[in-house]
Order: sequence, then C-alpha cells, then structure tokens
Amino acid sequence: MKKYKTSTPKVDFLRKVTGEAKFTDDIVLPGMLFAVSVRSTVARGKITKITLPELPDGYYWISAKDIVKENVVNIIFSDWPVFADKEVHFIGETIGLFVGEDKAILKELSSSIKIEYEEETPVYDFTESYIHKSFKKGNYDEAKKNAAKVITGTYETGYQEQAYLENQGIIAYYQEDGKMVLTGSMQCPFYIKRAVMRCLGLSDQQVRVIQPAVGGAFGGKEHYPSMIGAQVATAVYKIKKPVKMCFERFEDITFTTKRHPSKSEYEAILDNENNILGLKIRVSLNGGAYKGCSGVVLSRALIACSNAYVFENLDVVGDVYMTNTIPTAAFRGFGSPQTIFAMEMFIHHIAKEIGVDPLKLRFKYLAKQGDITANSGHFHDPIILDKLMKKAMNISNYKRKIKEYSKPDSYRGIGMSCFLHGCGFTGSGESDLIKAKVKLVKDENDHVYVYASSVDMGQGNKTTLKRIVAKNLEIPDEQVTFENPDTDMIPDSGPTAASRTIIIVGFLMEKAAKNLKSIWKKGVKQTYIEPYVGPSYIHWDEETMQGDAYPSYSWGVNVVEVEVDPITYQVSVLHTWSVYDVGRVVDERIAVGQADGGLLQGLGYGYLENMTCLDGKIRHRSLSDYIIPTFKDAPKMETAFIDNPFIYGADGAKGMGELTLVGGAPAIALAIENAINQKITKIPATPEYIMEVMNNGKN
Repeated sequence: MKKYKTSTPKVDFLRKVTGEAKFTDDIVLPGMLFAVSVRSTVARGKITKITLPELPDGYYWISAKDIVKENVVNIIFSDWPVFADKEVHFIGETIGLFVGEDKAILKELSSSIKIEYEEETPVYDFTESYIHKSFKKGNYDEAKKNAAKVITGTYETGYQEQAYLENQGIIAYYQEDGKMVLTGSMQCPFYIKRAVMRCLGLSDQQVRVIQPAVGGAFGGKEHYPSMIGAQVATAVYKIKKPVKMCFERFEDITFTTKRHPSKSEYEAILDNENNILGLKIRVSLNGGAYKGCSGVVLSRALIACSNAYVFENLDVVGDVYMTNTIPTAAFRGFGSPQTIFAMEMFIHHIAKEIGVDPLKLRFKYLAKQGDITANSGHFHDPIILDKLMKKAMNISNYKRKIKEYSKPDSYRGIGMSCFLHGCGFTGSGESDLIKAKVKLVKDENDHVYVYASSVDMGQGNKTTLKRIVAKNLEIPDEQVTFENPDTDMIPDSGPTAASRTIIIVGFLMEKAAKNLKSIWKKGVKQTYIEPYVGPSYIHWDEETMQGDAYPSYSWGVNVVEVEVDPITYQVSVLHTWSVYDVGRVVDERIAVGQADGGLLQGLGYGYLENMTCLDGKIRHRSLSDYIIPTFKDAPKMETAFIDNPFIYGADGAKGMGELTLVGGAPAIALAIENAINQKITKIPATPEYIMEVMNNGKN
C-alpha cells in the first residue's frame, strides 16, 4: 500500500467511525416537535382553497400567513417564496408544514389536508428565458466570411442528483437569551443566517447558526438549507418550541434541487487548411420554476464553454429557461460539467469530420501561459496541461489502445478528456461581495483556535486548514483546534463552494498564521484577523463578462477505459487514469480521496445517472431507481498530481474539489464512442441510448 508522506489522519475520523459524531437527525432537544411538508400536487396553478383537517392539541399548521416579514428565500435571485402563497409553480413546492410531536400523526394530517387549485398550463419546453448572458471575443461574424467549412454539433445533458449520504435536515430553537438558533446539514452557515434574518425581520444579533457533523453536500446544501431553515424558523417563531425537519430519501430525491439539464449548440468555422477560426456557442439551461442561483451557474457554463482551448474568435450566448419543474441550483462544478462535456465531444467530432487525429487537434489549441482567455482576460500562470496529457497517455497506453479498440467489433474503448476549472467565485466576487475574513485565537496555554465558516462535509477541510495553520506556526497539529463553524464565534469567510476553500480561505489561514507567529508572545492570549485582498491583476466586468474570470485555474486529464456488451449494451468501466495540476497538494491522501470520488461522480453523470421528469414530476424516489455508481462499479483508479505552485494559494495550492468531477463525463462518453464507433452527443449514455445509437445510427 502506498504511503502518503504528506498525509495525516482526518481529525474527525474517529468520531465518525465510532458513531460519536452527531448529525442533524441524531440531535434531540427537550420538548422538540417535528415538521413535515405539505407540497403542491400540480405543476402550475392558483390555490383557491385550503381545507385543514381538525388539528389535535399540540399540533400546528404553518404557512405563508405565518411569515413575519418577507416570504422569500434569500438567494442570489430572491424570487422563491418560503411558502407558496396563492399560486404554485412546480410539483413539490412547499405550501405549509404540519408540526407536532408524533410523526405518524403528522403524516396522517398531511394526507388529510385538501388543497384545491385552478390549474394553468405548465411550461416544460425551453421557451421563456429569464436569465440571458453573452460575450464575444474577436469578431466571429467577420471571420466567418473567410470560412471554408462550417461544422455544427448539439449536445445535451440531463439532471443529476447529489445523492449525499445524509438527507436535508434543519433544527431551530430559542436559546435562553431569546436568540433564534439553527443547526443542520449545510454548506454555508451565513447563507442560512441571512435567510432567517430576512424572513423573520431579525437582526444579526438575534440569529445564530451552528454546524453539526455533515454527511455530504456536493452543492446541494449550499442554498436549499436556507429554504427549510426559514420554514422551520417560522414555525419556531410561532410555536416557541424546538422544531426538527429531516427529509426522508424519497422526499430529498423528488423535491430538492438538482444539476441543470442543458442543451449546448456549437458551430465551428474552419479555413481551407482546417484551422479553426472560431466558435459560435449557444447554451440553454433548465432553471426550473425559480431563478435562485441559476445566473451564477450560467456564467460558469459560458466561461467554460471553450474549455482548455484557445480560439481567436468566439460568439457566446446563454439562457436559463423557466419551466414548471423542480428548481435547479448548485452542484459540484455548477455549469462547467455541461459545457466541458459539449466542448470535449465537439472538438473530437470536428477532428473526425475533417479527417485529422483528434489528439493533434487538441494539442494545437491547448491554452498556454499568456494566452487570452475566452473572456478576453489572460492566463497569468504557467500552464502544464501538455505535460499532464503526456503523462496520462503514457501510464494508460492511450495511443496504442485508441488504435487497437477502433477495430470493428472490439467493443472496448478508451477516451481522454482534458479540462480546467476556475478557482473561487467569478471575477471580483471574492473582493467585492464575499470579503472573506479568518480569525486565529491563541490562548494563555499557547493553544491556537481556528475560526472560519468553512464547512467540513466529508472533504477534509477541518484537517487541511488546521494543518496549514500548524505548519506555518511551526507547532504540532495537536496544538491547533478547528471546531465546526458557529456564527456567534466566527468571521464570515464565505461559503464552502466554488473550489475556494484552499485557494482563498487556506491562503488567508497561511497569512494569518505567519503574522501571528511574527507577534507571538508565549503565555499571552492573542487574536489575529486576516481579511481577503485579491490579486491586483484581477479585472472583471460582470455586465459584459469581460476580463479575468478567476484568479487562477486548476487543470486535469482523465483517461477512461470501458467495455460495452453488444447484447445488453451495458457499460463496464475497466480502468481510469488521472493526472491533475492543483498547484501543490497540501494532504495527498485527502487529495486522492477527493480526486477519485469526484471522478466516480463524473463517470456516473456520463453513463449511469438517469433522472427523468415527466409532466413536471421527478419519476424517482430512491437510490434503487436512481442509480449511482457503487463500490462494484468503481474501476481500478490511478491518480497522480504534478506540482505547479500558485503564488496566492496556501503553500502554492489551488482548488480541486470540482475539477475532479468535470472531466469524467466526456472521458467515458469518448470511450463509449470509441468502443461502438458511433457518435455520442448526450449523457447519460445509458444502455437504451447506446442501443438506439448502435442500431439506428441516431445521435
């Protein structure tokens, strides 16, 4: 077994494996009541009448009428009501809660309530855009005048469910001094705090959010806990007793936010020598019934639309469409997996159409340091993507296998994707909007406490950030403590999202530790707060989407080998090889765990995770009918990192949490394409889709 010289045990592993760690549903408070949701059964309509069943003593109905101040969930776009009032816009929209001490009685009440609607015609097609963005690079229209050839391609992606281990759950209660306290499964404590403050009209000092142990999130607990947090807090405000609401798996799968389904239309113009002069790209995302954070998802989808390649001329437009379906929101990679899949497939299909080696075409347009990005900024840092690709090809025998598996009736295939991921929030978001801070406190015994809002949801933040502090203070890890975030104790270091924890928060921790070390006084309590200051070279215009979208990029290459059964059309993933540039790895074991888990999630997105929505209703209720990769589906995985330190990252580190997912889908899709010698243009590439392609030649 490989020994990771740079690794330490996770600080919370013992508590989790022994069952000592307390997750939301493990927490029991004196006098605690439970809540169950009552949801819309129609996709669009006006609520004309609600007839409540007779409520036993100690049971309550909570609805929009109980909202104290604003009936809106505080997200980027604040258009989603805490409780539907007068009208509903998707099946599953929360109309109210029944609250009481017996869950069985609550379920009886929820099945007895009668809600009458004046139904309206729902919208399921991409017809009504409610967010539009665009940008240009060069002059595509002028370049097209000199084009000798035009090649087009359309690529589609479906829903993806986060499938975290722990379902959504929130508990709210009043502490003795009258402060509203919320604890629950979350990624962003301050998001929940601001949502409850806005809904109830409370001040900063009147709301406290405490993070317990969290069993996974993947973006699904970035904004949605603000919704249920506001709902449960409204119940507590009225009833004055602790209230817990934890979803069952069917409720979590059927009614919580997913990854945006997409349709990406690409047009490439080429000259007489088959040089790609430019791309015209149109991206369409299904936002569901409310905007939420879809504008941010669209931005990243568009920024990533040319992936790791550089073209002189781009004409890029994108829309998020309103449909009467479950709202879509953040999911690991948020927007980039959709367009990176499309771009990787398209450049491969261009090469096939013009009769050149796809590998050579890729290398020809790979980004290099100093190149102009899609958004007319610059790649400021060294780029070693060619080195990553060569190493991946070498360890996988890619060149030999791509030829060997291209022979008729091989039914084996190998595919390679190369990709990038921008670290942190787009443009000046970190400096102008997030304005992160971290705090270190050294007590009289010279023990150091770390305070930040970064949530450890299984990815190892508590271990890694603690280690960064200990290393830079030159003290043992045991002399540093990083407890779960509590908004009464911590500064707002921003959400745990967008691959920003190590590159942003970790860098702040490094600076804070170095500064604390410089003023260290033995046996004296000391506090040091470090605010974020962005690199001076970052210039971004959000309106035009022009400039430097991110302070830095991480890079990666995935190679996937598959076998397709020609009778059942089932895909078996045999082996994967991955090489990443994430700056410098802080903890190798944690990094490998993130990398392999991210890739497996990306592979599932590419060939296995099929979620359908029929007449506005998600048709899946469990992990038996929504299939994700299991241990048996995990192939042999070889993972490597090549150092390329970033000057503004902790010990040179960059983000990696989302990078490791975004290349999985195109890699496996290209492997399947190689195995069956037919184009793949949509994911997931299920057996049914592969059968259709192989038998009918449809794409």
